[in-house]
Amino acid sequence: MSQPVVRRLLIDLETPPERHWCGGDAFRTAWLNALSMSFPSGEQFFIDSVRTGVQALPDDERVRFEPAVKGFIGQEATHRRIHALFNAHLARQGLVNHWETRALRRIESLEGADIRAAVGATAATEHLTAIMAEHLLSDPAASLDGAAPRWTTMWLWHASEETEHRATAFDLYRALGGNEKWRLRLFRLVTWHFLSDALRQTVNNLWHDGSFWRWRTWADGWRFLLGRRGVLRVLAAPWARYRRADFHPLQQDESRAEAWLRDNAAQFEVVSRPLQTAGATP
Repeated sequence: MSQPVVRRLLIDLETPPERHWCGGDAFRTAWLNALSMSFPSGEQFFIDSVRTGVQALPDDERVRFEPAVKGFIGQEATHRRIHALFNAHLARQGLVNHWETRALRRIESLEGADIRAAVGATAATEHLTAIMAEHLLSDPAASLDGAAPRWTTMWLWHASEETEHRATAFDLYRALGGNEKWRLRLFRLVTWHFLSDALRQTVNNLWHDGSFWRWRTWADGWRFLLGRRGVLRVLAAPWARYRRADFHPLQQDESRAEAWLRDNAAQFEVVSRPLQTAGATP
């Protein structure tokens, strides 16, 4: 499953979501809305990073990586477009995307820096999205219980494709000569910014949504993030995998993503497939 396949999602993106589209749960809705708000600028950064990174490789290495990078870029461009359409509905509901503004400032600060910094930051973020995808696919109800089928499809399709291309930036970082010290340093930095931005945007969404002062909002939020099946508790161990010296993204189980894509083929159409797989073997 290491070949990124570009797909066109076949769901209704024109009809606006309900305000609390995630089963009436204000916190889960605000959290997932926050994540969606990060995707257009984030995906563009990932695209630019791997596109520039692969061009910096020697000719023989570049040829080996280009099919996987092409698939990666195709998938991320599709994610960017889908979530931009979804985010436009959120903006019309009165939500304000502050995460994107902060992210763009950090992206601008990398201009002129060694391309390995951008590719390393991409690899670190791809690990975070891959483990969140793993959690979403293994326990969809924990995050998406009560959501309309089209939004459940959108998130599980995205999760499956994140699983599919999870190794591309990591392998590219190593091929560019990125070292372990900076891999881990970038991971800590990315984790800090990702968590703080996600929480800040979630709180801001709740404020604009009118749910900030409700006791139930925070009870649901505590249970969702830190309860027995809480996202942050469940993801702690998978998060730590990245810190191992022998870590490689392809060590992550991909069977649930494969099964979802196989069982939901009617929800998308394949646009293109790479001719070969690139990257290292764990």
